[in-house]
Amino acid sequence: MRVPGSGVRRIGPRAAIGAAAPAVALLLVLVLGAAGALTSARTPRGTGASADGLPHTTVEVSSARCGRGWDEPEPGVQVFELRNVSDRATEVYLEDPRSHAVYGEVEGIGPGTTRTLTVRVGKGAYTFRCVPEDADAVSGPTVRVDRGTAGPAAAAITQHDLIPPAIDYQKWVAGGLDEVVRLTGRLREAIDRGDLGRARTAWLPAHLQYERLGAAYDAFGDADGRINGTDAGLPGGVHDPSFTGFHRIEYGLWHGEGARTLRAPAAALVRAVTALRDTWSQARMDPAQLGLRAHEILENTVQFELTGRTDYGSGSALATARANLDGTRAVLSRLHPLLAGRYAALAGLDRGMERARSLLDGFRHGDRWTPLDRLSRTRRERTDAVLGDLVERLASVATLCDPRRTS
Repeated sequence: MRVPGSGVRRIGPRAAIGAAAPAVALLLVLVLGAAGALTSARTPRGTGASADGLPHTTVEVSSARCGRGWDEPEPGVQVFELRNVSDRATEVYLEDPRSHAVYGEVEGIGPGTTRTLTVRVGKGAYTFRCVPEDADAVSGPTVRVDRGTAGPAAAAITQHDLIPPAIDYQKWVAGGLDEVVRLTGRLREAIDRGDLGRARTAWLPAHLQYERLGAAYDAFGDADGRINGTDAGLPGGVHDPSFTGFHRIEYGLWHGEGARTLRAPAAALVRAVTALRDTWSQARMDPAQLGLRAHEILENTVQFELTGRTDYGSGSALATARANLDGTRAVLSRLHPLLAGRYAALAGLDRGMERARSLLDGFRHGDRWTPLDRLSRTRRERTDAVLGDLVERLASVATLCDPRRTS
């Protein structure tokens, strides 16, 4: 994932950060993941040490002089000051000249500006690759380091690589939407009969089935707001006419509203999910977003479900978190072949997913789930830590699966 405002990314897992406040921890991971990249504003000439104690080297960015300036390579952590001397914005990769495995990159370096890239270099060959907007990529001179251990690198993933998993995922979503339509129909039938007890029982599986489709929400467009929106920003809050969908019905079912009041929202929900299902075959998911969505599903879970912000009375936040975990797994299973061999911490990610599954399953008791506000402080902190750890790991998935130009 891009560091907001910097365009700097590194390949490989982030350092662990305490997860007592995982939403804040995620921001720190994204900011600190390119160690020093946001804190160094100097643009020294040549190579020299700076106040951070690290060697800084100015490297030129342009089609004619890509990578010029790194003339005295040394092993260890290096800070490269990438100075764009061209007239167009440029992406820059530091890569292995033979395998094209990427050690680090900076996006969107504007003309006349400088960005920093911090990487660990060791024994091996390196080259800077400059990718200007609307122009061919250019590789700079090869630089060799004769000792030391390099940081992680990964072969670039292209847009073409992501098309097959995106198509497969989109087909999976189509089947999921069929089930959403079936389950929301059951919810509407219970409300139409005036059986609100059965409606409360039917609400949760319908909602969870929709939540499992998390990576497709951007492709759902405005339909997602009608189906799963909250009252955030609505002038009338939960009583606003624009408050619709699952959470509108949830609020009514758990706040004493009668069946007569809920029939219209239930009918509208069925129409919305049916329309989405019927038009889904014409939708096109952006393959480039698949890795990012895998990260965002659980990022949103931490920000909204684990804070209780999307609970309108059912006490099902932990059930929703579990459904979101299923949704994340559905994306990762399709990205797994691309990540294998590229993401050194993939086995750790898989273990983290299983740890989260086991933890969340422990909150289920038949058809009922422990409400978030019934968790002890210890269990709450444990849940935050386990999910926060996954969010950090998935940030690397988003980085690795962000497609790169190869020409």
